[in-house]
Amino acid sequence: MNNKDDVEKGSQYSKDRIPSPIYSTQTGEPSYEETTEIRQNVARRIFESFKRDPTLTVTPRGAIGGNGRVFDPENAALATANSPLARRLKGRHLQMIAIGGSIGTGLFVASGKALEAGGPASLLICFSLIGIMLYCTVHALGEMAVLFPVAGSFSAYSTRFIDPAWGFAMGWNYAMQWLCVLPLEIIAASITLNYWDEQQKYDHAIFVTIFLFVIVTINLFGVKGYGEAEFFFAIVKVIAVIGYILLAIVLNCGGGSDGSYIGGRYWHDPGAFHNGFKGLCSVFVTAAFAFAGTELVGLAAAETANPRKSLPTAVKQVFWRITLFYILSLILVGLLVPYNDERLLSGGTANAAASPFVISITNAGIEVLPSVMNVVILIAVLSVGNSSIFGSSRTLAALADQGQAPKIFAYIDRKGRPLVAICFASVLGLVAYAADSGAQGTVLEWMLALSGLSSIFTWGSINLAHIRFRRAWRIQGHSLDELAFRSQPGVFGSWIGFIFNVLVLIVQFWVGVWPVGYGQLGVRKQVENFFLYYLAAPVVILFYLGYKIWFRTSIMRCKDMDLHSGIRELNLPALIAEERAEKAAWPRWKKAYKLFC
Repeated sequence: MNNKDDVEKGSQYSKDRIPSPIYSTQTGEPSYEETTEIRQNVARRIFESFKRDPTLTVTPRGAIGGNGRVFDPENAALATANSPLARRLKGRHLQMIAIGGSIGTGLFVASGKALEAGGPASLLICFSLIGIMLYCTVHALGEMAVLFPVAGSFSAYSTRFIDPAWGFAMGWNYAMQWLCVLPLEIIAASITLNYWDEQQKYDHAIFVTIFLFVIVTINLFGVKGYGEAEFFFAIVKVIAVIGYILLAIVLNCGGGSDGSYIGGRYWHDPGAFHNGFKGLCSVFVTAAFAFAGTELVGLAAAETANPRKSLPTAVKQVFWRITLFYILSLILVGLLVPYNDERLLSGGTANAAASPFVISITNAGIEVLPSVMNVVILIAVLSVGNSSIFGSSRTLAALADQGQAPKIFAYIDRKGRPLVAICFASVLGLVAYAADSGAQGTVLEWMLALSGLSSIFTWGSINLAHIRFRRAWRIQGHSLDELAFRSQPGVFGSWIGFIFNVLVLIVQFWVGVWPVGYGQLGVRKQVENFFLYYLAAPVVILFYLGYKIWFRTSIMRCKDMDLHSGIRELNLPALIAEERAEKAAWPRWKKAYKLFC
């Protein structure tokens, strides 16, 4: 038997697996000689796992061109399609990532800032509109991610279907968004801890260190550790939100300590709206930040055992998660907490009981539950911090694969972890030590400004990429029947999502330049206010124009788009036919359930 036969038999695609090859430290060439395996001790195995896996490939030489300035979209597409990341996430992990990655301080704490800025009606309107847009967006992403479960979904799709320069800008935009979220979440945790430490006897640095250690440790366990942690965190948050909804209904109907019926009292006094139309527009960034993370279901696609089966279910369930966990809970918050409550998070302040969820329970005179709710918020911080390292590290690894980030970020160790990217994200978490500076409320505002609007750019790009993908799919002679999962809102939904994101960017610009009460603000405060609302926009434009001018990239033409690299299933028609036959045997109730879930 020759060497060629040995290699084919021992490849990762063969059913007749032979022992993994031993790699020479000098040449890097595999040797298939018979060896005696010596089991190393635990410490040695852990140390060895952090070494780079020689069987995993990153962007091949020449993908960017000999002079480093020629972008090769075909090689970049291949580099991200053959993702070396460990595909160990199961369906239950994926479904919980879609919910667990998004329910965090955006809902529990920052919603208080939105309530104070726009009132309960603005809170309901903005979160509902963002929810509708996100439903269309996640469906569009789901369609592309099932067909092309590539590493770093969002930036890879922008590179393939829009413009390599825009893919570069969106990749770094998304990476920076999550890099900012880690310190932001930990600072929010320090604000929450003040609830028990009103005299601030203990330095926040102690708690920041504990949170950072736990979050980084979870991510060092690899994607399986991330998935299991998110599964647990999400269950806790789901139970907490459902419990709060039931409690809030009871409190609103007169179940509080004084027994008085609340109803819609606070919608009349102090009112449903605050600061008029500008107040409503100013809530959009907070709403976007609160929903950020739902799209992680697409980023996780590359690390899922069977995305064709598990991803569609997770995408469809996003609708119910948005409706139940965001819209319904915030309706009740708006009924129980007036927007002029002094404890709500407002400009530059960071009060101990800033969460409107905690405030509503405290107002009812219940003593133990506020502490329970704050514990849930701390768990939410761990969850979103966990997601932030996962999101930023995978995106940085994908950018490095495409030659759009330093190649060191493409380092994948023997456990399938993008180790350098994880370390980089973890180091930036040290910004959270600003929690002891006395200006944590201001730091929170600036972090929120950068990460909130970044989501709008990400979601708009997903919708535009889907629109152009569908056009290329049709032009290159494919039919919709070849798609394993089809977006329910279709291209129409993607147009709604794209146009809505553009409108949000326009109204945010208006609110940023002419904020509420801008006549009383000096020039310095006006400039500061603009960047608080619009910080992400100049950053994205700078990345886009800089890359486009330097590498002279052009917008991808539909007839030239790569629609083949990265398709996981080769015999797609046969698999689709098999699944449709299975669905045909389902009873009516299951067909109805699966239509929505």
